[in-house]
Amino acid sequence: QVQLVESGGGLVQAGGSLRLSCVASGFTFSSYTMAWFRQAPRKEREFVAAISLFGGNRYYADDVKGRFTISRDNAKNIVYLQMNSLKPEDTAVYYCNAQTVLRSYWGQGTQVTVSS
Repeated sequence: QVQLVESGGGLVQAGGSLRLSCVASGFTFSSYTMAWFRQAPRKEREFVAAISLFGGNRYYADDVKGRFTISRDNAKNIVYLQMNSLKPEDTAVYYCNAQTVLRSYWGQGTQVTVSS
């Protein structure tokens, strides 16, 4: 049974930091590109960051570059999103995603709220 379980969300003041974690199970973690997406109220889900199978390549949305860092630990089946210098516009539900060309799995999401 595939599971992606996010944690680490919460309420933080603008300028603060949070680290999200996503623990994966039920599939071969190191065979999947891992990514984070987010969805703010009344908006479409959008891409935040992605990391290749062994972490050699990382990709970021323009509005999080320089503030967020994605990383993964294939030994523990965990992907992280370190979020620094948070802004109110970062407020959203953050979702973990695992994907190959054939499959895509999603977690249930974790709420991040940034107060001004």
